[in-house]
Amino acid sequence: MSSSGTRVMVSGGLLSLDTTEDVRERGSGVARQVAVLPVGSLEQHGAYLPLTTDTLVACAIAREIAAAYPVHLLPPVTISCSHEHAAWPGTVSISAVTLYAVVRDIAASLRRSGVDTLVVVNGHGGNYVLGNVVQESAGTGTRMALFPAAEDWEGACERAGVQTSLLTDMHAGEIETSILLHAHPECVEDGYETSDFVADDRRHLLTLGMSAYTESGVIGRPSRADAEKGKELLAGLTEAFGAYFSLLTSETVH
Repeated sequence: MSSSGTRVMVSGGLLSLDTTEDVRERGSGVARQVAVLPVGSLEQHGAYLPLTTDTLVACAIAREIAAAYPVHLLPPVTISCSHEHAAWPGTVSISAVTLYAVVRDIAASLRRSGVDTLVVVNGHGGNYVLGNVVQESAGTGTRMALFPAAEDWEGACERAGVQTSLLTDMHAGEIETSILLHAHPECVEDGYETSDFVADDRRHLLTLGMSAYTESGVIGRPSRADAEKGKELLAGLTEAFGAYFSLLTSETVH
């Protein structure tokens, strides 16, 4: 393939291969059916990670969850709210209103087919509207949750020995690079070892965008990444999901 061609991932478990009978059988063995929806983005992640990084991360988390718990794994939402990254080529966004409507429509469609519980696995921190979707689900007939929470990431980072704080490790840093080195090493280019950049004070990010804080698009310390940390991060998050699954499948939600 020429260097100007587009690289396409033809494998890697991004899409479930369930048949309708697989879904029927799985649903018959549980009191409450739970669907898991990965939401990623299409945005710059420096010179060494692909535009699809957030989607790959969300799918890796969702895939591990689906392997450990009886849930329906949905295909990912691959374009979301990446407006703060618009200064870099390749970044594509949809409006928060559109993302909100897509997730609400998916939840409504699932409910009509007998699945009344939806977990949104968010891989992009800029998808603030997903919190509103979950917040407003009360009383709609659908139980929803947003995963992972900051506390889940903190616990997973401690387990994995991640050295960089969540504040500092904002974008294309130790966490994301480690997960891809484990789950999709073929997607990580050389250069992450020398791309560390710190910008902890980002109070005007939503007004000015990422380009006001970083020329490379990186904010974090990717040089500290390794595949073993990525493996342990996913294991920690999968374990943390157990509390969500118990809550969502209980008879009452307190």
